[in-house]
Order: sequence, then structure tokens, then C-alpha cells
Amino acid sequence: MDLKEIVAKKYGRDIAQCSDEELYFALLDLVKQAAAGKERGSEKKKLYYISAEFLIGKLLSNNLINLGIYEEIKELLAANGKDLGVIEEIEPEPSLGNGGLGRLAACFLDSIATLGLNGDGVGLNYHYGLFKQVFENNLQKETTNPWIESQSWLTPTDTCYQISFGGFRVTSRLYDIDVIGYENRTNKLHLFDLETVDEGIVGEGINFNKEDIAKNLTLFLYPDDSDEKGRLLRVYQQYFMVSNAARLILDEAVQRGCTLHDLYDYAVIQINDTHPSMVIPELIRLLMERGIGIDEAIGIVSKTCAYTNHTILAEALEKWPLAYLEKVVPQLVPIIYELHNRIAAKHEDASLYIIDGEKRVHMAHMDIHYGFSVNGVAYLHTEILKNTELHNFYRIYPEKFNNKTNGITFRRWLLYSNHQLTELLEEKIGAGFKKDAMELEKLGGFADDDAALERLLAVKAEKKRELKEYLKRTQNIELDENAVFDIQIKRLHEYKRQQMNALYVIRKYFEIKSGKKPVRPITVMFGAKAAPAYTIAKDIIHLILCLRQLIDHDPQVSPYLKVVMVENYNVTLAEKMIPAADIHEQISLASKEASGTSNMKFMLNGAVAIGTMDGANVEIAELVGEDNIYIFGESSDQVIGRYRRGDYVSRKYYEENEKLKQAVDFIVSGEMMAVGRRENLERLYHELLNKDWFMTFPDWEAYCVKKDEMLLDYEDRKAWARKMLVNISKAGFFSSDRTIEQYNKDIWKLNTI
Repeated sequence: MDLKEIVAKKYGRDIAQCSDEELYFALLDLVKQAAAGKERGSEKKKLYYISAEFLIGKLLSNNLINLGIYEEIKELLAANGKDLGVIEEIEPEPSLGNGGLGRLAACFLDSIATLGLNGDGVGLNYHYGLFKQVFENNLQKETTNPWIESQSWLTPTDTCYQISFGGFRVTSRLYDIDVIGYENRTNKLHLFDLETVDEGIVGEGINFNKEDIAKNLTLFLYPDDSDEKGRLLRVYQQYFMVSNAARLILDEAVQRGCTLHDLYDYAVIQINDTHPSMVIPELIRLLMERGIGIDEAIGIVSKTCAYTNHTILAEALEKWPLAYLEKVVPQLVPIIYELHNRIAAKHEDASLYIIDGEKRVHMAHMDIHYGFSVNGVAYLHTEILKNTELHNFYRIYPEKFNNKTNGITFRRWLLYSNHQLTELLEEKIGAGFKKDAMELEKLGGFADDDAALERLLAVKAEKKRELKEYLKRTQNIELDENAVFDIQIKRLHEYKRQQMNALYVIRKYFEIKSGKKPVRPITVMFGAKAAPAYTIAKDIIHLILCLRQLIDHDPQVSPYLKVVMVENYNVTLAEKMIPAADIHEQISLASKEASGTSNMKFMLNGAVAIGTMDGANVEIAELVGEDNIYIFGESSDQVIGRYRRGDYVSRKYYEENEKLKQAVDFIVSGEMMAVGRRENLERLYHELLNKDWFMTFPDWEAYCVKKDEMLLDYEDRKAWARKMLVNISKAGFFSSDRTIEQYNKDIWKLNTI
């Protein structure tokens, strides 16, 4: 059925007579019908990708592109006086993720379907997601972020389960979202919800009764864990997710002919970070419930589960007090003890144990011992895991460890986000890159083609104008499209070092005040949410917003320097900001960023990076060469050595570098206090001066020098365009299609169709 027929049947009118909202709902129906025709289910073995987050973004246009009907629909609507771009804006963005972890999971699902693999995502149907970020008095305020409508991509199913916790039971229901591959099959994102969830219990901001589990369980992603009630709620959430997932996996496997004794021939489970780790003891428990002995059940599950590690940050490798599990999931505790005792009987090294001396359960340790694969997400990250962070495990299980460098769905980040660049690429190298990203290499042949370089600069200028118009319309932010757009968008975390960028802004402010003006105006843009309980991260946001206000109202500085922090940064904003960036900031402390994926999206859109040798920056630098990326800062070995020795003293750098001292002191200056809150600014000041755990100060001078060098290089427009071209031409390696092919070849071993 085509759009005309759907509209006639649904509304009894022609396309031209329908409202934009009516056409949006008609397009939902059209896509769902087309997706259903591409569903397959005959394969024996299936992947289940379990993740706490799936940051899928708006789906309408991405689905139209993957179905191959985007241009056709766009032209049909235009012929009837309608604009697909306007209709797209009606769609709410699903609140199902936060940062790179969730965006990666979304990219992976797209590539799994695009490659024709039998694999579904499994997660939770959060009603409010993380939160909607609003700025008041230069502070982040969290509010609810509702997105579920009566007509949406969510399709309710008849699949329901009874999930038992300590002392009570809840009922789940499964909702599905179609995952449409590019010119290939349709898979599913399975999202479990709570039948008794009650949005009405949320009060001021995002406050709610954390103990009313039967009403709150699927309201928020990562509820505030600054108190015990919040931490317990996270355990409830994680068990709810994996217990539902485990039941679904077993039921589907049996339907396909599995006897359960051969589960690993029918299912492979990818545990995305430690949030889904309880799927291991839960699957063992369910197999035992169905008559399989514990030895065999452990053996089956150990051949079925694989684990992806996304971090070396100790606080992100979850360790739950055993007392929490005894309260929330007492049925799992005997199994976890059994798993622990088997390891303790084999190994004297207590660092390998699942339950430590403080009675905490180490989720990653359980994943490594009782899964068949452990992978990092960038070459450097995996090497750090093997050589330092997880070295004791690598020593006993070298065969389990492997690397899978992350990737992105380049169709969303190029075909959808940057029509102009897509058109230029098609003209120069043909359309093959849409299916095989490595064909972008062909663009390298135009590095000395002045006309191609001019076109590239023209595309960038157009995307900057588009961002200017979009931010003016949606957030009343004024931009100068002739300025250099220097963009840092990612989760707000001290290790990502937004604070270092802010200190550079202060340095530049003082230079302009002293009469040293930049060659061209600089616009430094941030987009980031801070976790509600992450005090210092929220203080960094406060600093950035205060700088924005201070500079905007300073006639001496504002013509040359602007600070922007977009409100409620999400996928939709990323799709506008990334194609418009001239410079992108990848300045995490070396050894701390597992991979990063915004670096890949910016690269694909012709932005040039300033970055440390961290995460996937290492591989990007190898591909583009030192002339096409701006690297600074200490190496991961140097940083790891500093932590090991415990000899870093931030105050020493502060006292020895006059400009650093000036920038840091400005945080608590009279000018800043006039626009900011003393409590927040002083706390951040003291944190940097007396701790600076993620070592902003040792890299700051090198960062400032490198960025100034970059801004001067930007003025040689032809040379800069060549840097842009090289970055685009080398971005093909970072396609998530490549990543998923490697996962499948080395870990999942599914049949392709």
C-alpha cells in the first residue's frame, strides 16, 4: 500500500489536504507495513544484544532511507505542497539512552539488520529516559522527557512474564520497535515495560518514590544513585531487564527446535557493558528450573554469553553489595555463590574472585569467567585491558580476549545528516560507498582537485548556515557562520575534560582583553548532560554557562569569541551540529576513553580533530596521518604511570604556569561571581586546584598551543579543505558494518543471508 492509499483509508482525504501531523502518522503506518515485509525468522541461531541503553534517535527518515524510498516520499510530499523536513520535526526522539554506549548499540542494531544477520536488541522501555535538560540561572535542571505517544514506533505484543523479586512479583509486557536494515531485513528492538508503571508518581523535576518498584521500574534510565534507594532501584531494573530477556531467549530457542541442552547452538548473548551481567546467573537458574543440573547449566551458559567491556573506569565496572542482591533477587544469590566458589577453588588470587572481601559482587568478573569472549572497543583500550586493568584475567584466559574497534552507522551520519556532502561524494566517486564505506577511499584521488576542495568548503559553509538557522529557531541562539565552529559534544564527565576546553576559553578571553585578537572569530560549542548526582560535572556546566553569559555581554570580547551550550543535547542536535563542525574536541585523558564514536561521525563529515592519543583517536591518527589531526598531551603509558605512582600534584602545575593560574583563578573571580553561584564555582575551583583527578593541568599548555596552531592553519583554506577531504576518505574503516562483520566472524558465528 502506498502513501496515497494509506492517507485515503486513514483520513478519507488526499495528501495535500492532510495536516503535517496526519502525514507523520500515515508515514508511520507506511514504514511499519514495508518493514513487516522484510521480516525473516527461519535461521537456527540468533543473536540477542542486551543493553541498558539504545539511543536510537528519530527513526522516520532513517527508515525511509534504509527502505530505499526516502527521495520518492520527499518528492511526493513536495508535489502536494508538503515538506518532509517539517514533518520529521513532529517525531519525538525516543528517550532510551544517554551517551556513546547507547548510540553504539543503536548503530550495531542497524548494521546487524543491514548485513542480514538474525539478531535483535533487548532492553527496557523507559518512559522518561535519562531526563530533559533545561538551563535555569546558569545551572542544569532535570525535568521529565516524555516521548511515548498513542501512535508511535512501539508495537505492543502479547508477550508477558511474571518477574519475582524478594517478597513481591511484577508483570512485564514486551513492546517492539522495527529495526530496518539498509536494503535488507527487518529485525527487532525488544523493550520490556512494567504493566503497573505509573507516570503520575513523578513530582517536581524528576523526583519520585524510589521504593515503589511496582510503579517506578521503567520510568527513568539510570535513576539517581546518590542514595541507597537509588542504587537498589538500579539492581531491580537490571534484574527486570535480564530476567525478561532470559525468558524470551529460552522461549524463542525452544520454538526453533532447541532442547536447551544445545542452547548455544541456537542463541548467542552479547552483554553490552556490565548492566546486563545478571543474565548469567538468571539463565543458569531458569535452566535448572527446567530440569538441567547445575554443572551442565553453567557449561551451557558459559558457551552462550559474550561480554563487551566499555570502560576502564573503576566506578563504571559495577560492584553490587551482596546485601542488595539478597534483598532484590535472593533467588540468584546461591547461584552467584556457587559461581564464586568454583573460581576460589581454582585460583588463590583474590583479585579474580566474583565476591570480594567486602561482600561485593563484581559483575565484570562474572562475565569474564562465565562467558566465552571478552572484547574491548578500540585497539588501545583492549591493550590496556590485557596489559593492566584485566591483566590477571588475560593471563588465565588469553583466548577469550579480542578487540572490536567501534563503528558508526554512516548512513545516518552522512546520507541523512548531510545530503549536500552525500551528493558531492556520489558525483565524485559513485554511490557504492552507501553500502561499502571503504569506497570513501576513492575520494583521496581528489586531494589536489581545486574544484572538489572548493565544493567541500561550500558544503561546510552551507551546513554552518543550516545550524545557525536551526539553533536560532529552536533555542534562540545567535551564531556567526563565518566564525570557526569548534565543537565538543559528549557526556559531561571529568575524564572527557570539558573543563580543559573551558579554561582555554578563559585564556582566549584574557588575550582578547589585552588586545591580542584572533584572526577570525571563534565559536566554542558544547553539548552535554551531567548525571543528576554528579556534582562536579554539573559545576562544569555552570562554569560554561557563566562564561557564555559573561562573554556575550562584553562588547570588547564578544565580536571575537562566543561560547554556546545547547540545551538538552540529543541525537537530533548531533545530526545538525556534526556536519557543521570545523574542529572537534576529542580531549579525554589518555587511557580513559574506551573508544569514542563522535570522533568517527565528525571525521566522516569533514571536521578536523584536536585530540589526545586515546581510544579510537589512535586508529584515526594512524589512518589520516599526523598532518590531518592535531595530537597533543601525555601518552596513556605516562598517565597510567602517574596513577600507579600516585605522584600527581595539580597545584604544582598551577603555581608554575602563570596563564594556567590566571585561568583557574578566574573561576572564582568577581566577574564570574557576578553571574554565577559561589557554591558551584568555588567547589570546582578547589576540585581542580587540590585534586584534578583526570589531570587537566599537565596537558593544558600543550592543548592551548596546539589549538592556536590549528586556528592559524584554518586560514589556509585550500590546505584545510585537503585535511577535511583526507578525514572523509579515511572514515570508511569506522563503519559499524565493519565492526559487526568482525563480531560475527570472531564471536557470534551467525549465518548471513
